[in-house]
Amino acid sequence: MKKLIAPILVVLIILSSCNMKEKQNTNPFLETYNTPFEVPPFNLVENEHFIPAFKEGVKLQEDEIIAIIGNTEAPTFANTIAPFDLSGEVLRKVGGVFYKLRSAETNDEIDSIARILVPITSAHQSNMMLNPDLFEKVKLVYDNQESVNLNAEQTRVLEKIYKRFVRNGANLHEQGKARIREIDEKLSMLSMQFGNNLLAETNNYQLLIDNEADLAGLPESVRSAASDAASGAGYPGKWMFTLHKPSWIPFLQYAENRQLREEIYRAMFMRSNTGNEYDNKEIIKEIIALRIERANLLGYDSHADFTLTERMSQEPANVYELLMKIWEPALKKATGEASLMQEMIDREGGNFRLETWDWWYYTEKIRKEKYDLNEEEIRAYFSLEAVKEGLFSVVNNLYGLTFELRDDLPSYHKEAKAYEVKEKDGSHLGILYMDFHPRPGKRSGAWSTSIRKAHMEEGVWVTPVQMIVMNFTRPTGGKPALLSFDETLTFFHEFGHALHSMLTKCEYLTTSGTSVAWDFVELPSQIMENWGAHPEVLKTYAKHYETGENIPDELIAKLEAASKFNQGFVTVEYVAASILDMDYHTLGEAVGLDVEDFEAASMDRIGLINEIIPRYRSTYFSHIFSGGYSAGYYSYIWAEVLDKDAFNAFLETSLFDQATATSFRENILEKGGSVDEMEMYVKFRGQEPTIDPLLKGRGLD
Repeated sequence: MKKLIAPILVVLIILSSCNMKEKQNTNPFLETYNTPFEVPPFNLVENEHFIPAFKEGVKLQEDEIIAIIGNTEAPTFANTIAPFDLSGEVLRKVGGVFYKLRSAETNDEIDSIARILVPITSAHQSNMMLNPDLFEKVKLVYDNQESVNLNAEQTRVLEKIYKRFVRNGANLHEQGKARIREIDEKLSMLSMQFGNNLLAETNNYQLLIDNEADLAGLPESVRSAASDAASGAGYPGKWMFTLHKPSWIPFLQYAENRQLREEIYRAMFMRSNTGNEYDNKEIIKEIIALRIERANLLGYDSHADFTLTERMSQEPANVYELLMKIWEPALKKATGEASLMQEMIDREGGNFRLETWDWWYYTEKIRKEKYDLNEEEIRAYFSLEAVKEGLFSVVNNLYGLTFELRDDLPSYHKEAKAYEVKEKDGSHLGILYMDFHPRPGKRSGAWSTSIRKAHMEEGVWVTPVQMIVMNFTRPTGGKPALLSFDETLTFFHEFGHALHSMLTKCEYLTTSGTSVAWDFVELPSQIMENWGAHPEVLKTYAKHYETGENIPDELIAKLEAASKFNQGFVTVEYVAASILDMDYHTLGEAVGLDVEDFEAASMDRIGLINEIIPRYRSTYFSHIFSGGYSAGYYSYIWAEVLDKDAFNAFLETSLFDQATATSFRENILEKGGSVDEMEMYVKFRGQEPTIDPLLKGRGLD
């Protein structure tokens, strides 16, 4: 039956879109939003609005491009670059809702709409980027920039827009341009299908347990959550575990039943790799081949060479050099960790070799034995509400911002809450939506994204509307949502991305907020984790959900002592995935590519031990095959070099030193992509970063 639903929906949507002309005057995307702060009127949005709005948005932007080309005056920044930067308002409005729903609240109908829209929007982008008359005007402004007086941000906007045209094939001959169009449309479809397959695989798996003995070792909170999940899915009296992280990770950590641990872990790492209708291996082969062909057309040896010219790292050799500097000490530490676990297994008479599905379980046992640290004890001090208020306090102490819950603002889901963000003087800064818990229509992971980017429009400042979406453990058994320490730091991390978007002072969309080099964008997010984990800050927000008592010094000391524990594993699984990404994208050809063999050879080459797999295996590596991280997954650790070094600037003064916080805000958060990234960093720190703080922070020095 499932196979029939999507085609039927497509037909209904097409028929509906054909009959929408008389209804377009009621399409909310085609009118001024009559809401506070002009946030999207989610309560008025229907699925039938999307296709007409996208089509009208394409037409309107085409008209704007025609106007730019038709201007008979000599091309200038003011009459060519600035209007191009600002063009496409309706597309931004409808895209700011539709693509966010596709990640946070999708369904079969939205997926069907996406399949209709991909060729429309892909063709539109190609038409703009490959328009010879438009590019001629942009190029004239670019070639003559020395003769005009542009400010620093305008210079960066001009450079970024010119490069966007070139990197999308504007300099190619007609045959090459035609092929770029085909490749871009095909890549869009393949990336979407990869993500759809992965979401289906994630949602389709259920580990149902009806024998309570199989729950041995699981804390009461985990059992209660599994019972609630089973009841909600129509299996009262049973316990259900899924492939969402708040479900499978605690199961691996605590379940004594080794066979069931293996079952759920295999289901996790074999997603989209079982030869069924959701298998992603052929999609990966096509994506890699098309990316290579595209890079070659544009004059690059590989997709990585093409990508990294616009990153701080510049070229693949620099990425590999950094990763291998970290890999060697990390692998050594991970090998030692594996030996400790094998010793425990032998001591307990296990009579088996440590496997990947055992790692989480024995890590938890050793953590408790060595540091007397219990994950459930920790969670009690990290209720979602306490963490949220603690995070608000940290941001207030750093930048003076305040956050007011606005129940009067429309939202796309009852669980997504809107907050008005205000400056220290009470003036409005922006709106932040926060959405915390997993749902069937929400993809896994955590992310921050813009519904509306801050910018200047006709002399008026347009304020940002931002989202933070996560998949945190739900409230269960009468208890509030209690976060793991990792989930707590994830909250701080994504909030850093939101701050980067909301605090921007850039006037142009091209440079606004997070429009920076991909290996710099994680600095504002990752630096926030340092405050979340600092003992002084923990004392202010980590409070027991029942008693309200602050987290005791003894437990903080244990957390600190254990912070470097298992860092071999954490670093190895991450770096392994980063190297796998680079290995795929430094390929010069994809003929005969076998995904499983390639992955195995990649990991064998670097000596990955059998007890660990990459954090993301190929068929569910959504960061690089359906996200924006192709040849860029290394960015997190590149940015960690920056964030550890940058946080030292606060440690050298004080955690909330106002001069340092102001410098970080003014030189990095407010600048967006208006300044070269290393130049920004040096302006803040006074020097380029070194790798030493990272190695020390992970206990790898």
